[in-house]
This record gives sequence, structure tokens and C-alpha cells, in this order.
Amino acid sequence: MEQPNDLIKEMQNGSEKAFSQLYTMYSEAIYGIIYSIVLDEETAEELLQDVFIKVWNNASSYNVNKGRFFTWLLNIARNTAIDETRSKAFKNTRKNLSTSNFVDILSSSDSLNKFTNSIGLKKFVDALKPTCIKIIDLLYFKGYTQVEASKTLDIPLGTIKTKNRTCINELRVLVLG
Repeated sequence: MEQPNDLIKEMQNGSEKAFSQLYTMYSEAIYGIIYSIVLDEETAEELLQDVFIKVWNNASSYNVNKGRFFTWLLNIARNTAIDETRSKAFKNTRKNLSTSNFVDILSSSDSLNKFTNSIGLKKFVDALKPTCIKIIDLLYFKGYTQVEASKTLDIPLGTIKTKNRTCINELRVLVLG
């Protein structure tokens, strides 16, 4: 089996076969990231396709010397999913849900625990103060802006920015030891 860097170079040179192999390697993980933000299977599947179209169309912009391919891919997926949640159409579909869907949404809205479990961060995040857990959940796992997190948590914007930096530094210390 070819190495990811070889496949990436081949894809950058227009190889559909290499692109297909990269899709097979990464699509499940990327779907999980997208789903943790949009919490809707159909939307997540559509966005997964959009992400890989962006990857194909922008393959030449990836530079192996600037970071891992998965990180580049993850950023495209995260930004695509967050853009979708901010779209008027997405917000309208959320407003028009029937009451029978609320139980499903409430039971699956704990994206922080599901996502951090799947990537092994849960024990580190759980060690943070409750305020840090809430801020990290909103900003990094649910795609809120700092302004939206400020309003949701009823904390001044400047405080959100400061606490976010502090919380991320605390998490970094826990993870890196």
C-alpha cells in the first residue's frame, strides 16, 4: 500500500486513483468531525462530499512542509461544517424540526464527550474547570464564534477570549505533561 505522502503527490498531479485512496483512508474520520458539528447524518454526508471536492480542487495548495495532510483536511472539514451551521438554510431547517426530533437532538448534542472520546482527549478535557469545558465545547466542538459563546454563557466577550486562551493553555499542559 502506498504511503499517504506519495498518494498526496499523485493526487496533486491529477491522479483520480490516488484521490480515491485518500478518500477511503480519511472519509470516515472526516465524516465524524463534520457530524459532531452539524448533528445531522444527511447534511454531514453532503458536506463530506463538498470537503473532498474542495480537496481535489485545491490539492495544489497543500504543502507537506507546512503541516500534516490530516490537519489540513480537518481544517477544511471543520470550516465547511461551521459555515453550514451559520447558513440561513441550515438555521431554518433547525427551526422547522418537529417536536419528535427534539429528543434525538438533545441526546446527541453532547458532541464534546462523543468527539473527545473518539480522539482520546476526554480524560484531559474532563480534568479542566467546568467553565473551560463549556467554552471549549462551544468554540471548538460546536463551532460557535466567541461572540456567540459570550451570549450563550452570559460572559463578557473579553472574558471569553481570556478564558479561552487560559483553558487551551491548561489543556496543552495536561496533554503534553
